[in-house]
Amino acid sequence: MGKIAAILRLTRIEHSAMLVVAVLAAELLSGGFPAIGKLLLSIIAPIFISMASFAVNDYFDIKVDKLNMKNRPLVTGELRPDDAILIAIVCFGIGIAAAALINVYAFVIAVVFAALAYMYSYVLKEVFLMGNIYVALTMVIPFVFGNYVNTSALQANVLLISAMVFLSGLAREIHGTIRDFRGDVKVRKAKTLPRVIGMRGSATVALVLYILAIAISAFLFLYVAPFALNIVYGTIIFASDLMLLYVGLGYMYTDKQKFYEKTRSVSLIAMGMALIGIIASALVYI
Repeated sequence: MGKIAAILRLTRIEHSAMLVVAVLAAELLSGGFPAIGKLLLSIIAPIFISMASFAVNDYFDIKVDKLNMKNRPLVTGELRPDDAILIAIVCFGIGIAAAALINVYAFVIAVVFAALAYMYSYVLKEVFLMGNIYVALTMVIPFVFGNYVNTSALQANVLLISAMVFLSGLAREIHGTIRDFRGDVKVRKAKTLPRVIGMRGSATVALVLYILAIAISAFLFLYVAPFALNIVYGTIIFASDLMLLYVGLGYMYTDKQKFYEKTRSVSLIAMGMALIGIIASALVYI
């Protein structure tokens, strides 16, 4: 059980659960759940590709994690670097194979993001803003993937949700570069946003991105089905938006590592709540 728990921590299985919710929501918004076989494949693909991506990331980030996240399984010795590579290969294989059985669109999306996941961990993380943009896109792609499970055209409501998630995801990633500044610069010599424009400037950019995401969430509530005047969506997204504002403003006015670590989970919970609001509204839509 100890090794299984370490693998689940290595692959950050909780992120996979959020991806599944996003895929299901997009499927509902783009025509409803597909047949059971295709539905299961559409769940398997993002779970395993996400697991593989995190395994690869930890493989390349061992030195950084020794400074920033000392409880990671490769740092503690619970798993070996070779274990991470094997897990990544197996998970990538399962995820891409599942996507290939759905349709060509799903297959292409899976292959492209598997390749980008490797490139991100290997080199893109060190390229100015590219790593942050990539991670934000990984939060968006489950919606696009779920949409294309059902149809060959991107639905307008899915596009707006994707924009909202991308902006908040990019803001969260910028906060991550602020939180991990010491390790990223000292070990990887990464040219992150805080290194270029400073901590306060980076926090300002993140806050603006959060505000733009909140504006889209309000637009959805006012004008776009099935979110328009939907009390379930409105209540949940309002709470989520308040949490994101709290985090964004907090990064503006504090430089305490304790605050950074405490709010790491707050922003993730807020985005998870938004996903719940989206899928709840999608269920009403069908």
